[in-house]
Amino acid sequence: MNKDFIFNKWDRLLYEDFLEHLISLGDDKLIEFNSKIINTKQEIIGIKTPILRNIAKNIAKGNIESFLEIVNDHYFEESLIEGFVIGYITDKDVFLKYFNSFIKKIDNWATCDTCVSSFKMMKKVDFFDIAKSLSYEDNEFLSRVGIVIMLDYYVDSKYVDEIIKIVSSIKSNYYYVNMALSWLVSVLFIKFRIKTLELLKQRILPVFVQNKAIQKIRDSYRVSKDDKDMLLLYKIN
Repeated sequence: MNKDFIFNKWDRLLYEDFLEHLISLGDDKLIEFNSKIINTKQEIIGIKTPILRNIAKNIAKGNIESFLEIVNDHYFEESLIEGFVIGYITDKDVFLKYFNSFIKKIDNWATCDTCVSSFKMMKKVDFFDIAKSLSYEDNEFLSRVGIVIMLDYYVDSKYVDEIIKIVSSIKSNYYYVNMALSWLVSVLFIKFRIKTLELLKQRILPVFVQNKAIQKIRDSYRVSKDDKDMLLLYKIN
């Protein structure tokens, strides 16, 4: 098999050979490590992310859509490669087709965060309204996808006020949604201190989000000691 994985047409036999190659790259120690930090129903092969990115880069030199029509999601690494390949799509409509299909299969924070950061299309086309809509989904990882898109691409002066409104209005029972919200608030504080401090002073965020965001801000080397001490006043007991 061509180990560059550059094909004009993928078929089932090629894909089975591709999976065999992925499995051959597995590392038992990485399986053990990832199994502890990634809660997924998918089987983990144990391949380092840079290797997966390089494989996806080569696949994208061939027929992207042919690959995406045949890719499966039994393995965690399959999904990462799928997300990375989608990141190479340059046509908005084609991107949306595979993006919408892909995000419905995400069941863990690592696939969400790693792949969202690889979607080059979002640097060229405004996906803010899509991110906003997703963030309100009653689905743990669809909601997280929306929040992480805002975090990765839209924490700027144009969107900050709207993002603060969104963060203030989401009330979720999902752990990975609330962790993403906390992360987003911490980044908002670093980039827009006054606006975000006003939000924290109001104490309108869910207790977990408020306190976890403050913890993350206090962990940052980009925040002064005085601010770190001051923020303790706004923790919710």
